[in-house]
Amino acid sequence: MSRRPAVFLDRDGTLIEDRHYLRDPGQVQLLPSAAEAVRRLNGAAIPAVVVTNQSGIARGLLTEADYAATVRRLDELLATEGARLAGHYHCPHLPDVTGPCDCRKPGPLLYERAARDLDLDLAASWWVGDRERDLGAADRFGGRAILVLTGAGLDESRQPRDVPRPVAADLVAAVARVLGAQVG
Repeated sequence: MSRRPAVFLDRDGTLIEDRHYLRDPGQVQLLPSAAEAVRRLNGAAIPAVVVTNQSGIARGLLTEADYAATVRRLDELLATEGARLAGHYHCPHLPDVTGPCDCRKPGPLLYERAARDLDLDLAASWWVGDRERDLGAADRFGGRAILVLTGAGLDESRQPRDVPRPVAADLVAAVARVLGAQVG
């Protein structure tokens, strides 16, 4: 199998409603057109991989089991709309509580792990999220990033930054841009 590009997706505010320390699978709600966006990636044979910071675990607000239940629910919701994620990767740490780690976004560890697990080419991959920290790894690995205006994205888009980011209204618009670049 040759290495292939992926699209790394933030979860909260990008793929699903941001519920702040989500622990109840019943509160998992897809953002409009999120399943369609993932389905389009699936149809193009581009892995859609979730990478998410889950500091609520370190804060004691949810457990690993709570997080796993929300992952299962997200996968169920996507499956009912004919979409699937290639993988889920999360950082349970919070530097103020657990000390520094290499897995907290934009750190490299979770992306490197996904690249090994799924045979991905990080330099050819895309990062899509509603916060700058969701996109910073694109710079590290030589990939491309898109800020979505869902979740915290509108506020983030107004912040000055060293690296200008392309912006998309939502995940489906970001995926259209990704797919357009794959053709072009």
